[in-house]
Amino acid sequence: MNNPVLIVVVVLGLIILISSIFTVKQQTAAIVERFGRFQSIRQSGLQFKVPIVDKISGRLSLKIQQLDVIVETKTKDDVFVRLKVSVQYKVIKAKVEDAYYKLDYPHDQITSYVFDVVRAEVPKMILDDVFLRKDDVAIAVKSELNEAMQDYGYDIIKTLVTDIDPDAQVKEAMNRINAADREKTAAQYEGDAQRILIVEKAKAEAESKRLQGQGIADQRREIARGLEESVEVLNKVGINSQEASALIVVTQHYDTLQAIGQHTNSNLILMPNSPQAGSQMLNDMVASFSASNEIGEAMKQAKLNKRNE
Repeated sequence: MNNPVLIVVVVLGLIILISSIFTVKQQTAAIVERFGRFQSIRQSGLQFKVPIVDKISGRLSLKIQQLDVIVETKTKDDVFVRLKVSVQYKVIKAKVEDAYYKLDYPHDQITSYVFDVVRAEVPKMILDDVFLRKDDVAIAVKSELNEAMQDYGYDIIKTLVTDIDPDAQVKEAMNRINAADREKTAAQYEGDAQRILIVEKAKAEAESKRLQGQGIADQRREIARGLEESVEVLNKVGINSQEASALIVVTQHYDTLQAIGQHTNSNLILMPNSPQAGSQMLNDMVASFSASNEIGEAMKQAKLNKRNE
């Protein structure tokens, strides 16, 4: 009879021993209560408790956790926008008791503070400023949460505004505005390019005309020099200047006719072009030169007489 009792005692002893031993995972804290009252916090590793008297009331993770909160609010320019705020937080190792007993639902508490801060900050900004100053919103959320959640044993590591989503119609309007601005900029660049092209073309044409005029002037200068030399040669053989000039003009007249005849498709018509016309032109030119000389001499004589008087 002693053997069965001993066996029962041994079994009960093993059960009690086993129930007094427990383990806590890394980055986890276990809350031990005695008769329903807080007893102690046990950290990671092998732990012991008084069997039957003590019990593990719960466990809290000490890892960094993230909570994503989506808040819909209105901007200063009356645009409804949805913001996604990511809150990274963890339980303070020295305040595990407060984190476990003061809050039943920490997620709900954090969400409430996020809503409160975002709906207080965003209505102060226009939509464009919400995009530009999203970090300011995140800093305001973190500051408010840190101040409130420290008392509950939670540390706010970081808050991030990870998404800003305006109303669909507003986004479409913003895209149209952006496209219009880009088209305007493209048109301005195209206009500037066209203007530069016109200016450069005008400069090139002006330079071409200048060079062309210079070439014509040089050509005429050389022609005049050649005519001067021709008159001097003719004067040496007894032909006066008037006759020499008329002869040169007639010679150029016939040279022109010869040049025209060399081009079968020429549309140029020289009037008059008969041999009699050439002879008549020579006589007319000689007569005109003679008359011009007589008039010139008469004018010189008249000026001289006027001075003598």
